[in-house]
Amino acid sequence: FTTMNSLNHLLRGPRAAAASSSLLSKQLFNPCAFAYGVPSVDAPTRRSFHVSSQKSSNTYHGTTILCVRKNGKVCMMGDGMVSMGNMTIKPNAVKIQRLFPKGLPAVEENAQKATLVGFAGATADAFTLLERLEGKLDEYPGQLSRSCVELAKGWRTDKYLRRLEASLIVADESKSLEITGNGDVLEMTDGVISIGSGSPYALAAARALMSVEDMSAEEVAQKAMDVASDICVYTNKNFLSYTLDDVGDILAETPDKK
Repeated sequence: FTTMNSLNHLLRGPRAAAASSSLLSKQLFNPCAFAYGVPSVDAPTRRSFHVSSQKSSNTYHGTTILCVRKNGKVCMMGDGMVSMGNMTIKPNAVKIQRLFPKGLPAVEENAQKATLVGFAGATADAFTLLERLEGKLDEYPGQLSRSCVELAKGWRTDKYLRRLEASLIVADESKSLEITGNGDVLEMTDGVISIGSGSPYALAAARALMSVEDMSAEEVAQKAMDVASDICVYTNKNFLSYTLDDVGDILAETPDKK
């Protein structure tokens, strides 16, 4: 600025130098003055605020699904509420399914061979994952862990499946697993798994009741779901449950035959 002020002072006088200096200062410090190639002193200063709407990884879904393994039994229980915003759409939805092996009739006589699946989240997304899981179970019969891992891999890597917002609990006669959209396949060590908006309350209540020897898996699940429904506004008391015989401990105690 010193050189230009001196030149203007010599050629045009002190007033012209001051005006030219003021104009140049406004152009240099106004980011929009040369935005379109037109130097404008009166051009307004534009500010852009970019807000990224990132979804939290700990997204809660409006339901509660609980799975309890205790005293030789496996019980999966879920509520029936379907909500849209702050409205209750349906009170008795079925959120637990039984998947029977391929070629086996879906009758009560074959219930012990079925795989229990409970889901929380968007209904269409959950049923899409349910169909994928059924395909993996048919592809790897009798291998629940591998089927769940293959589903989680596809869920995480596929550009269409990764948009699905749901969580699954899968249980058979030997183990219980939780599958998330982050590619996690989790097996709890205490025999209790829960997903959904009321899962923290149901999980805490079920873990507290696991030490009561006289309570069965069904009783623990029922009491824990009662606690969750009393606290979570998105969980009602229309419970649906399925029960299997737990053979995981029996298989672990059976010695290998040589």
